[in-house]
Amino acid sequence: MQVVFLAAGMSNRLRPLTDSRPKCLLDVAGKTLLERALDALQSEGLAQIVFVTGYRASMIREAVEERYPRLAATWIVNERYAQTNNAYSLLLAEPAVRGEFLLLDSDIIFPPQMVRAMVGFPERPCLALDRHACGEEEIKVLLDGQNRVQDIGKDVPPAQAAGESTGVEVFSERSGRELFQVLRRRIVDEHRENEFYEASFRDMIRGGTAFQAVDTTTFSALEVDTAEDLERARASFGGAR
Repeated sequence: MQVVFLAAGMSNRLRPLTDSRPKCLLDVAGKTLLERALDALQSEGLAQIVFVTGYRASMIREAVEERYPRLAATWIVNERYAQTNNAYSLLLAEPAVRGEFLLLDSDIIFPPQMVRAMVGFPERPCLALDRHACGEEEIKVLLDGQNRVQDIGKDVPPAQAAGESTGVEVFSERSGRELFQVLRRRIVDEHRENEFYEASFRDMIRGGTAFQAVDTTTFSALEVDTAEDLERARASFGGAR
């Protein structure tokens, strides 16, 4: 199984920490976000990684090639990272994707057990769900009675949401092809270059594709969007450096 690892953004909410380096190279108690993600993936046998970079792309590539020289890495650069969002970056990965893949944002800290749960889940496509009370900013998930995703997005009413999409998904070859078709229509034909890829998930769901939610709450994955998130992550892993 391949991994599509999205790391193109400028992470403006973390400035000035990201003025001189991309978010995934920020330190969390002795390891960068990038190292924590790649260590967890490799521990579960996932070593074919399609990296989509943009902001300070060379720093990410240098870090990977120095720390993980045997990784089977494919490199794609989103030259328009400042004007686009992660849906655009994901679409750029299409030529490099073969078969099923795990989709991952570069700002998530997660244990190997979470990778195992996602890869081992029998249904595709599936997404990781963190069950907790949500506010307005999270990418929220609405479920039916069988853990199928009925809707996804920031605009899902918080009171109706089962929890937050963690930012980890697995696609079969077939559902991956469908995803890229939807992305291409929305981005190329409809010029929706500055949107989150969850908008394409929503399109697929409304078209009848069944996304299954995998409850990953017990794995305590952490998404780092703000300085407060970073400090919380550092505290969880033994203090800041």
